[in-house]
Amino acid sequence: MKRYALFLIILAATASPCFATRTLHDELGRTVVVPDHPHRLICLTPSVADALYALGAESDVVGVSDYTKYPPQARQKPSIGLPLNPSLETILLLHPDLAVGSVDLPPSNLKGFERLGIPVFLIKPVGIGGVYSSLLDLGKALDREAEAEKLVARLRGRVEAIRARVQGKDRVRVFMLIWADPIVTVGKDAFITDLISAAGGESVTGNLPHEYPEISFETVVAMAPESILLIRASKMSVANLEGRAGWDSLPAIRNHRLYYIDDRLNLPSPVAIDALEDLARQFHP
Repeated sequence: MKRYALFLIILAATASPCFATRTLHDELGRTVVVPDHPHRLICLTPSVADALYALGAESDVVGVSDYTKYPPQARQKPSIGLPLNPSLETILLLHPDLAVGSVDLPPSNLKGFERLGIPVFLIKPVGIGGVYSSLLDLGKALDREAEAEKLVARLRGRVEAIRARVQGKDRVRVFMLIWADPIVTVGKDAFITDLISAAGGESVTGNLPHEYPEISFETVVAMAPESILLIRASKMSVANLEGRAGWDSLPAIRNHRLYYIDDRLNLPSPVAIDALEDLARQFHP
């Protein structure tokens, strides 16, 4: 362990100089000193990679976390390991001048970055509005404020167009099934809940506390959802759910009212707006 720590210290000492002169506050309220013009960026989560590419910083990204899928070209960048447990050794070898992540980054990992002198800017997008504000904050951190303002204006325009198209139409009462055993869904604090509403739907679990509450099947029956929303990667289907005891009693299953969306819906970043448009077309063709 001591040899490993010494190795990291040597790597840090030989890394490219980081001209960090601007003082900002990230979305965790931390004071972060960032370079005037950061050009070697580490993306600590998949959603951050999507955001940085959307801001036009793709040539500055030198590393991304595992499970990064959007945009597809981001997968060609070197991997730094798991989103919540990146390899500091790998990151140091990439000589970053700024790491960007979410507030889910464990404090122990954050301290590791601090010890090595790598500034970390954290974002916390909550809902669609949070995506806008996080992009604007990233624009400041990356010295790309003009690009961020233009991007947010485009995204806001797309979302408002969706809201206008579904306004006045009957809301689709939908149950978002994240996991079937145990049953996990989305609550009032979940990003997906906000997207369902913007698409012209109404999550029947939208008032439940927590982002991803675990509930009983009896609770699902009592809610009597008229439709169910599934992530395509989950491979769940009507036939799959009908085979589970009691599920065929739900109106959504009896009437075969299932909607499918891909995992873009999970990312609080620009790509989620693509998923939102897809979901709105399904709810209101």
